[in-house]
Amino acid sequence: MRKTKKLVALALSCLMVLGILSACGKKNDTIKLGWMGSLTGDQAAYGTCESQTLKMLVEEKNAAGGILGKQIELICYDTKGDAQEAVNVAKRLCAQDKVCAIIGPNASGQCIAIQSVLDQYKVPDLSTVATNEKVTVQDGKLKEYNFRVCFLDPQQGKIAGTFVYDELKLTKAAILYDINDDYAKGLKDNFIKVFTEKGGTVVAEEAYTGGDTDFTAQLTKIKEADPEIIFTPIFYQDFIMIHKQARTLGIDLPMLGGDGCASEVLFDAADAVDGSYVINHVSLVDPAGDSFREKYAAKWNGAKMELNGYMAHDAFLLWCAAVEKAGNADPQAIAKAYCEVEVTGMAGKIKISATDHNPVGKSGCVEQIDGKNKTYKFITYIAAD
Repeated sequence: MRKTKKLVALALSCLMVLGILSACGKKNDTIKLGWMGSLTGDQAAYGTCESQTLKMLVEEKNAAGGILGKQIELICYDTKGDAQEAVNVAKRLCAQDKVCAIIGPNASGQCIAIQSVLDQYKVPDLSTVATNEKVTVQDGKLKEYNFRVCFLDPQQGKIAGTFVYDELKLTKAAILYDINDDYAKGLKDNFIKVFTEKGGTVVAEEAYTGGDTDFTAQLTKIKEADPEIIFTPIFYQDFIMIHKQARTLGIDLPMLGGDGCASEVLFDAADAVDGSYVINHVSLVDPAGDSFREKYAAKWNGAKMELNGYMAHDAFLLWCAAVEKAGNADPQAIAKAYCEVEVTGMAGKIKISATDHNPVGKSGCVEQIDGKNKTYKFITYIAAD
């Protein structure tokens, strides 16, 4: 009887060991990559395109053998366009899912908010379109685990100011922005700096609070100031509402939106936004991107490619290169490798500076909204650095 009990106990112990070994083996079968962004809320079009692009790219990479001989497991979460939710998601990706790196989120305020989580777990984040300076450097201090593949607000402000003053030959501009948004405030300040240094005048600077839907008071003051153009460093949903209300008030001026305005959603209000401009990281109509756009549309039932898809593509390329350079999926090794590799993506060559974790030598483009044909018209490239 005792012998039987010993044999049973031994068998159970063996099964437990085998189970542990099996679990360990399963854990190491994949390389976990996290993504976070806005799948709901005002920026849902951006987040949806970004996540779908990554799913498509990961599927292709895995079909080709994966990376370092392992399959990539992409884990995606919705930040709901909210900074606190971004913190919650970052904790879940790092502590529970144990990802080796994160791509996203698609807004500066969310990226700035998750820094403490990244520092705690020593997991690098590679932002796609977060342009505020504080994403990677704040108060002169480099954020060790924050990186990005996009240009910054000072660079985007330079593009905006240069375009209005040098290209359009306009000298009077008004500004309408969300006073509680880091992205809007940073871009607004940098536009003013460049535009006024060139000789331009900001004749009106009006603010609103995110979530507002009535811009009549601000637009009325702007109309009275008699500008030649309205600079709107905001996101596409507000861009649409402001255009509609401006046209109702008899304001037929063109507006210039930052990269947060460039979206296929604008064509839902094609008549109102016709003739206005948007700044972008890459041309949305460049023939070089045709095959990429066609592949995305085929994969996602005819869906249109947003800016974020291009930037997610470039971020994924950089992540793959960093993992291969590191030779493993250790988060700190990947963070180090981000500054040691160079890739050529949809938005050109990307080399991350070890000094500020920003891409070196970025440029940007300006495109005009062709509401009649529901497309964009490429206008010009302007050096951002």
